[in-house]
Formats: sequence, C-alpha cells, structure tokens
Amino acid sequence: MQEVARVFGTPVRSTFDLDSALGQILSIACNRFQLAHGAVFLLDPAANELWLRSGIGWSTQAEMRIPVGKGISGQAVQLNRVLCVPDVRKHDGHLPVFSDTRSELALPLIASDKVVGILDLQSDQENFFGSDTVELLTPYSTHAALALSHAWLQEREQKRATQLDTIAAIARQTTAVTELHELLARFCALLLQSFPVDHVALLLVDDERLVLRAHSGKLWLLIPEGHEVPTNTGLCGRALATQNPVLCNDVKNEVEYVDWFAGVKSELCLPLISFGQPLGVLALSSASQDAFDASDLRPLESVADICGAVIQNAMHFDKVRYLAYRDGLTGVFNRRFFEMRAAEETERARRYRSVVSLLMIDIDGFKVLNDKFGHMLGDEVLRQISSVFVQQLRKVDIICRFGGDEFAVLLPETVTDKAYRAAEKLRCSVAELQLPEVTGPIGLSIGVASCPEDGKNRDELVKAADDALYRAKQGGRNRVVVAQRTPSGARQS
Repeated sequence: MQEVARVFGTPVRSTFDLDSALGQILSIACNRFQLAHGAVFLLDPAANELWLRSGIGWSTQAEMRIPVGKGISGQAVQLNRVLCVPDVRKHDGHLPVFSDTRSELALPLIASDKVVGILDLQSDQENFFGSDTVELLTPYSTHAALALSHAWLQEREQKRATQLDTIAAIARQTTAVTELHELLARFCALLLQSFPVDHVALLLVDDERLVLRAHSGKLWLLIPEGHEVPTNTGLCGRALATQNPVLCNDVKNEVEYVDWFAGVKSELCLPLISFGQPLGVLALSSASQDAFDASDLRPLESVADICGAVIQNAMHFDKVRYLAYRDGLTGVFNRRFFEMRAAEETERARRYRSVVSLLMIDIDGFKVLNDKFGHMLGDEVLRQISSVFVQQLRKVDIICRFGGDEFAVLLPETVTDKAYRAAEKLRCSVAELQLPEVTGPIGLSIGVASCPEDGKNRDELVKAADDALYRAKQGGRNRVVVAQRTPSGARQS
C-alpha cells in the first residue's frame, strides 16, 4: 500500500488536483490487480444519482449517471456497505456497461460519516474479488475518500478567498460611481461575472412599490424594465419585510414567487438596507435547482451591504444634483441646466443629422401684474404656468426657467411645424388658467427656432428664438412667431 500512500505526498497535497489524485489511485489499483475497468463515482444528493468523476476504461461513458439503488454501485450507496458480486450475470439489477465484466466490487467512499461516492472496480474473471482481495482494496477507497475531503476543503478555502477578492473588487469599482443608473448596471455586471448565477436584478423601493431598475444575465425578461409590484409581493417582498435573505431552491413549489425571468428554478433575494432604511432588493436567479446553499449567504450579504451603501450615496448625489439644476420656485430646470443641455442637444442634432427645436417664452404683462398684486401672486402665476408646461409637454422635453418671467423649452427630435403646434398648445392652455385676483387671460409671447435650420449651435439657436420672441412682442403679444428664414433656408439676421 506504499504506492497508494505516495499518491498523497507533498506535491499532490500542495496543488491538490482531485482528478489527478483519483486517476493515480485507479491506475495503481487497476495495474496491481490487472483490472480493465475502474471508476470513482460521486454522489449528487439533490438528484439522488451517482456521476462518473474519474475512470479507467470508461472514456465512452464520460457523462454516465447512475440512480441510487440501480446497478451494483447504486445499491452499495443505498445499503451503505461494500457490495461484492462474484458473477454479475446472476445479480439482479446489474447494469451491463461492459460485456466482458464478470465480477464487480463497489466500495463506498465515506467522508464525515457520510457516503460521498463509490469506488467501482470490475474484473473479467468470476469470483475475482474474494475477502482477501477486498481487504487489500479497501485502503484504495479510504485514500480516495481522503482525496475528496482534502479537495473539497481546499475548494471551500479557494472559494472563500475568491469571494473575498470579489467583494473587495466590487467595493473598489462601485464606491466612486455617483450616477445611479450606471452604478446599478455596474453592480449587476460585476455580480454576474463573479458568482455562479444566471441572472442578477436590482429592484428599488419607490413609493411603497418595488421597481425593477437594472438587470443582467442570460434569462429572458418576462416583464418590461421599470415594472412595479407592491413591496409585500413575492420573495423580494418577503426579504424586504423581514430585512433578511430569502432563499428558495425550488421556485415552482413557492406560491409567493413572482415570474420576473423565464426559466428560473432557484432564487436568492437579499434586502438592501442603509442606516436602517430599506432601499430595495438584490435578486440572484439560477436556471438550476438547488443552486444556492447556506455558505453562499455570508459573502452575498456583504455584497448587499456594499450595494446598499453605494446606492444610498448615489441617491444623495442625485438629490444634490437635482437641487443644483432645479429652480427653487417652480420646480422646473434652471438656467444652468439649460445651458448644459442646449449645448448637448444642438451637438447631438449636428452629429446625427437630427433636429431640436427651442421655444423662448415670455409672460405678457408680468411686471404690471407683480406691481399691482404683489410678488406672492406673481410667484403663484409662475408656479401655475410651469405646471401647465409640465402637463402639456412630453417627458423628453426640457422645461427651464430662463430668468424672471421667461422660460426656455428644448424639444428634441421636433421639427419647426410640430414645435409651433406645441407652442400654440401651451399658449392656449395658459390662457385658460383661472387665478384669483387675476382678471382676464394670461398671455404668452413665444419665439420658435430649430437647429440646424435656424442655428447650428447653442448661441445661434437661442438668438434665433429670441429674435422671434421679440417680433411676437412687437406684433401685439400673446402669439407664437417662428424664426424668419431667407429663401435659401438660412435665418435672417
């Protein structure tokens, strides 16, 4: 047995290539007893099957699986004892894998007092495995079980080290990201690369509802991104309510499961909490049943903690940025935001040969109204008019308070005729406003210009719209005027 012991010398333990160790054990055993076929099968408890991990003479059976209780190896697992069959042709349930097999020996591999696999040896001679032979072969199964134990221990240690490295990498790559959408997408991608899951999704709390904000993976999305469910719905809702992970390795038998993705068999939901505040849920999905175990929870909880903290930071950054770009009185964007977006939209129109239109809007008689009724009513007029703009325009349109009683509205992908109709719609809607102490309709003078026809950059576009607004004022107010162009299409100065 010194040959077997040498298999577990320093070189093998240091690298611990399990397949190499098992291959050496089988090779020594088969050579020592001149056996044509030898194999090590490992037990898959979830499937209740044995699967071929290493073999000599089994190359054509590389994907072979044996249900527990079937064949001599399966029966040895079921009985939890050595099974020696002197003549397989007379044994009920023998699986005739090899036509020349006459006798077979199945030795259970025991690790931590549990059967973890089988050492299966087959001979072309009847009655080959007598009691003496079995006694000589038993150390092979003992060393094979040791090989498995050492390999699994090292695998767990390596997995833990890898997970710690992954957690550190995720922290490094996300803590500096302040854009929430980019952050969520980065998190999903990193988790998908680093953990054995098929899909990663991030759902955030928004007004008592969970909203799917980002996801990544190979599973088919069954609902649109941005889909909302009540915060008490499904496994995600349970994780959020209890503020504890929820693990389900068989979702088809889970009545609370919500079908977000096709083909999910296992799901792990981790709540995202920051300073006691529930922010959302990190949902990890797998197309395999029993994909998660308790050992996965601790590292993923660490990831969820990081995720919650950086999402909170990004939300704070978004709030600060929101305040920096919003007009405090009306809630629409301010002049600073207009300057940034006007340059971006005109550049986009130039680069992609598209169009953006601009409305420059002035409230008629606003100074008189302020002088007569006071600034409090004037402020209310500004708020009401801003509200009309928000209601009547598209979400993609950019409404800005340009200064005082003047507004600027950028209309992406909108040609001049449509921009004119939008301006008329705003003018008519504001005229229908009824405010206490204000007698008569409120009028708007609006100038309309489009890029690139009326100006190829921000300055030219604003000047064209301003000129049109000036002509609307000169022409009697409360009207929409489009920038003038020469017959060649260029704007007149």
